[in-house]
Amino acid sequence: MIKYIIRRLLNLIPVLLGVSFIIFVLFNLVSGDPTAVLLGKNATAKQMAELREQLGLNKPLFDQYLDVVKSAFTFDFGRSWATKQEITYMIKQGAYPSMVLTVPAFIIATIFSLIISLVVAFYRGKGIDLFVRILCIAGVSVSALAYILGFQYLFAYKLGWFEISGFEYGFPDFVPYIALPAIIWILLSLGPDVRFFRTIMLDEIYQDYVRTARAKGLGEIVILLKHVLRNALIPIITYVVIQIPSLILGALLLENFFSIPGLGGITLNALNSSDFPVIKAMAILSSVLYIVMSLVTDILYTLADPRVKLK
Repeated sequence: MIKYIIRRLLNLIPVLLGVSFIIFVLFNLVSGDPTAVLLGKNATAKQMAELREQLGLNKPLFDQYLDVVKSAFTFDFGRSWATKQEITYMIKQGAYPSMVLTVPAFIIATIFSLIISLVVAFYRGKGIDLFVRILCIAGVSVSALAYILGFQYLFAYKLGWFEISGFEYGFPDFVPYIALPAIIWILLSLGPDVRFFRTIMLDEIYQDYVRTARAKGLGEIVILLKHVLRNALIPIITYVVIQIPSLILGALLLENFFSIPGLGGITLNALNSSDFPVIKAMAILSSVLYIVMSLVTDILYTLADPRVKLK
């Protein structure tokens, strides 16, 4: 396994080079001249040339690409064009609000989804199964924006049960501010998660080993918890772990509407102000996280199923 991990980590090098090239092409060649956006339509050619030199945009393209590669491997992303802050510092500051919002909500949503999927798999084809499926489809069909605006108006503004916006650092000061967005996150996640987990459970229930377990006299609950759930861990791990990078990068809509100063808000502000260094940093960070999480997924496969060997 150690040799496999080392080889996969070495494979990060060409992947990061490719990701850096794509990011460089998108932001430096396709997107046009950012100085026109930063200075406005009334900017003179002299002002644009001075800003271009100040930002390093007048350097040869290959040197600019090397800067992107360097930032991808060193995580030194320079300074923001809009705020003049160190981007690494901005990421550290924004990671805390994003994590305290997304991580608990993600864990709760995943556990609830697994429990509900086991229940509907146990009562498959019956009324509760049909009811849960209808709720899941209805939940997926409603826009996330409708949840956010509706819950903000009813539970925060009208009833006053939650803070309508803002954030406080430190536990438990942040709890009133993240409670409502966390509930919305859970509700938004239950629909697709339950449908996915239910499908996996039903695929396993109709396997031969389940019929064998029933023939030996094992109860349905024991079969579900001891056999079906264990054998369904491979797709569950794949589905869950691949979502972890999005947790670290925050929830864009939730952070924006609830004024939570997380990485999602930083990314949206960067997009609105054409702050390319911040956007590049977020793109590189998300790429690295997805690559690392794919490696973690492979390792977890061996823990979930001893038959899986890493070569």
